[in-house]
Amino acid sequence: MPEHIYFDWNATAPLRPEARAAMLSALDATGNPSSVHAAGRAARRLVEEAREKVAALIGSDRREVVFTSGGTEANTLALSPQLGETLLVSAIEHPSVGSGGRFGTLEEFPATSSGVADLAALEDMLKNRTRPLVSLMLANNETGAIQPVAEAAALVHAAGGLLHVDAVQGPGRIACDFKALGADLMTLSSHKIGGPQGVGALIVRDGLVLDGAIRGGGQERGMRAGTENVAGIAGFGAAADAARSGLGSEAPAITALREKLEAGIKAVAPGAVFFGAEAARLPNTTLFSVKGMKAETAVIAFDLEGVAVSSGAACSSGKVAPSHVLAAMGVDPALSRGAVRVSLGYATTDGHIGTILKAWEKLSKSLYKAGNQQEIAA
Repeated sequence: MPEHIYFDWNATAPLRPEARAAMLSALDATGNPSSVHAAGRAARRLVEEAREKVAALIGSDRREVVFTSGGTEANTLALSPQLGETLLVSAIEHPSVGSGGRFGTLEEFPATSSGVADLAALEDMLKNRTRPLVSLMLANNETGAIQPVAEAAALVHAAGGLLHVDAVQGPGRIACDFKALGADLMTLSSHKIGGPQGVGALIVRDGLVLDGAIRGGGQERGMRAGTENVAGIAGFGAAADAARSGLGSEAPAITALREKLEAGIKAVAPGAVFFGAEAARLPNTTLFSVKGMKAETAVIAFDLEGVAVSSGAACSSGKVAPSHVLAAMGVDPALSRGAVRVSLGYATTDGHIGTILKAWEKLSKSLYKAGNQQEIAA
């Protein structure tokens, strides 16, 4: 079996060494963060130190950080009828937003063929709406397309509404400033930046009042009851600190590797299509397809060569289903069925790119043998 090389960072990033060390240390803290004795205060200190680091990553105040069990819970918490009378979400949102959260019902505004939210359509939908709550992601998890969040915020606020931003794919990859973006609420996820799974945060703008979906002892300012996951939160904080420190140096190097990857894919299959390439994208993400290729077959073929890629979002319990993102972009279903996502990270090397391109060349040859020569070369 060849060496396993990981190209699925958008699904979950490998645990950073800093996060592992912080978690192991925190596991020795036996106190409950809500207890007033010394052991409890020590645990509380770990939580609050992590809160400071997460706040620093996205330029918020520490009191605006509410820890949750992950991005899905944070999205559900944010999408509350308490914050608006109608919910408008883009057609390319993660399923945890597309489900409507605590609203249950929603209206979608479309995306363009480049995978960017259509703000003209949003502006039109905002007319005659009372207290709208709008949700628009910072960057798409499948295509990597960066969304016009600040512009959307201006439209939403002019209409008397609030803006929620699902930012789980952004921090550590692109600059992400809560205040500069104009967001009222923002979702973060630990494992997308190299922290542990099962921890996330909702950033709630100072002054907003939000009832918790989970009630109990009043933890997290009453917005998320339950004893805090101290070790997980400590790991989240350490990962946030490392991601903020590495942003300036990691992004340019990762962008160069992605460009080499896409050039190599195109050299083997000139007909390859890169979705969202017309828009500004996350530096680490490429989603591509060629006619005649099936995503599930390609993912398995890559895996047999020791390369881990995905067919898109890893949010459907391992199921390969048509991409709602590509459907919203108007992509031909025959092409979207072959979409493969390759996502890189700070540990990706030039040698790793060489390995995946060798695997791609082998896969392409098998497609040629299957009789798709004209489609691949088109």
